[in-house]
Amino acid sequence: MNPTSSLESIEQGISQQRIKHASCSAVLTLAYQSLGVVYGDLSTSPLYVYKTTFSEKLRLQEDDEEIYGVLSFIFWTFTLVALFKYIFVVLSAHDNGEGGTFALYSLLCRHAKLGILPNQQPTDEKLSSYAIEESEDTAQSSALKLLLEKHAKFHKGLLIFVLIGTCMAIGDGVLTPAISVLSAVSGVRLKITGLHENYVVVVSCIILVVLFSLQHHGTHRVAFMFAPVVTAWLLCISSIGIYNIVQWNPRIICALSPVYMFKLLWNTGMAGFVSLGGIVLSITGVETMFADLGHFSARSIKIAFSFLVYPCLVLAYMGEAAFLSRHHEDIQRSFYKAIPGLAVTTVMFVTTCLMAMVIIIVGKKRIITAISFLLFFGSIELLYISACLFKVPESGWIPLVLSSILMIIMYVWNYGTLKEHQFDMENKVSMERIVSLGPSLGMVRVPGIGLLYTNLATGVPAVFGHFVTNLPAFHQILVLVCVKSVHVPHVRKEERFLVGRVGSKEYSMFRCIVRYGYKDLQQENYDFEDTLVSELIKFTETEEPEIGNGITEEAGTSKYIVECPKREAKKLAEGDLCIFESTHLRNESLEILRARESGIAYIFGHSYAQAKKSSSILKKFGINILYAFLSKNCREANVVLNVPHTSLLEVGMVYCV
Repeated sequence: MNPTSSLESIEQGISQQRIKHASCSAVLTLAYQSLGVVYGDLSTSPLYVYKTTFSEKLRLQEDDEEIYGVLSFIFWTFTLVALFKYIFVVLSAHDNGEGGTFALYSLLCRHAKLGILPNQQPTDEKLSSYAIEESEDTAQSSALKLLLEKHAKFHKGLLIFVLIGTCMAIGDGVLTPAISVLSAVSGVRLKITGLHENYVVVVSCIILVVLFSLQHHGTHRVAFMFAPVVTAWLLCISSIGIYNIVQWNPRIICALSPVYMFKLLWNTGMAGFVSLGGIVLSITGVETMFADLGHFSARSIKIAFSFLVYPCLVLAYMGEAAFLSRHHEDIQRSFYKAIPGLAVTTVMFVTTCLMAMVIIIVGKKRIITAISFLLFFGSIELLYISACLFKVPESGWIPLVLSSILMIIMYVWNYGTLKEHQFDMENKVSMERIVSLGPSLGMVRVPGIGLLYTNLATGVPAVFGHFVTNLPAFHQILVLVCVKSVHVPHVRKEERFLVGRVGSKEYSMFRCIVRYGYKDLQQENYDFEDTLVSELIKFTETEEPEIGNGITEEAGTSKYIVECPKREAKKLAEGDLCIFESTHLRNESLEILRARESGIAYIFGHSYAQAKKSSSILKKFGINILYAFLSKNCREANVVLNVPHTSLLEVGMVYCV
């Protein structure tokens, strides 16, 4: 055997072991961090599940059948929904590592073209994060896709369904942390009996303010800050649970039999059914495991839940049930009936429905598999939803009102935006008109670069015609900039800009499409102007090959050095100018750089929507009042893109919908 090859094999093996060790270490670190972010609500659920369940019509009897039945419901709900549904199934349906309702929606939109976002182009499908599996559609998935794509009403219905789930999640997120902190602080009153309830509220508010003020430090720091707290909490409540089981009622283990669930409903009737609204609180925060997938990884979340969170919480619930079986008087009736039992279940049901569609359309599985998944988990969640409906007249209306307000805002904003885009599409300036104007476009071309922002990814916007009608002068270089979202979570920086030419070369008109994913922050922290100029030069330098090496005398004497074709640009700072490393120039590139030195102006079109006189009262209220209010109070594009005020021009237009 060759000693050299043997040595190489050993080195290869050591290298692979190091990589594997590093990978395992990273996963375990992420699993530890996830404890501080993902499982906060889930871990504090034992504080209020039993007291909420027994605060309704359900009462404890001497034979403890009710406690056994409630524990059985908690165990099987926690096991089936949290462990089997989310850990084993849902976490596998991520979108490039991102989870949540919109992740499932984006998967469906990409695979079945169900989205209604404007400005979607075939070129978007070439994004690396847009990649679709090459596996062939089955006969069933193909038939379902064709059926769904044909009916436009289904596209709108799917969007509304997704918005309902999202708004319910926000409504739950508003109330659940407050309830968790209140429950924890109120426990102090058991030892300090003189502590007034008002002080509990004040202390809870202070804790909440401190907790939310820490959010701006980022997920990484917050995770490391709270992970040891949550870990210690889980280990403590599980240890106490074991003690309570051994000390008070070891037979409580028998309650894990599903028979006790049916006994509870059979013996207690409507009271047992209504109590499910409290039992469902045991899975409060389960959806967070999927929603926070982008901050961690599916494997790390699975490890943390399966090996620590799940066994600790099961032991905690069993121990509390064992204690209550011997201390009936310690179940306190309190105001915790106001917990949002309905928002939680609705979000989970939306996820179940979307997941069933993903199984067919994305996973290419048989339709019977999706139906089985939907019927099994959907029936569980519908059971809890129906039980939670009894809490609506008392206090369950709170999350419903919050969710409804958010739903109206989101839908009106989406409707108004689509109508605005429809107006822009119908009133585009035709290319024939531009061509008829000649190379000068019928205007005086002043030095500099003009960036005209538009919602259109194709064609010339109506605001351009409106502008030149009132001011027949424009910049030497005109760039139509379209900032848009695509159905992917993130767009890589090197794929963000898409540059093309508008009209013939002598017009010096370009189009730059800036693409963002739904998880990207639409705010350019880098130098947008220099990046845009760099992209324009890359385009002009590689648009079509030139005879010879492209070097001109002008290039040699210019203080600008432009990037070689097919090479990576290296920017060097010299004052406020951008210098590119190369000596290969074309005349058009020099013109762009000279225009850049003269200055860049940002032109934004402000479109004001108005409902037609023949529109219904509801539509007039939505467009003329609500959408107008949202438009005036949202962050404007110039703020998002850090546009300097000294370079900003605004053009106003009014359109009817």
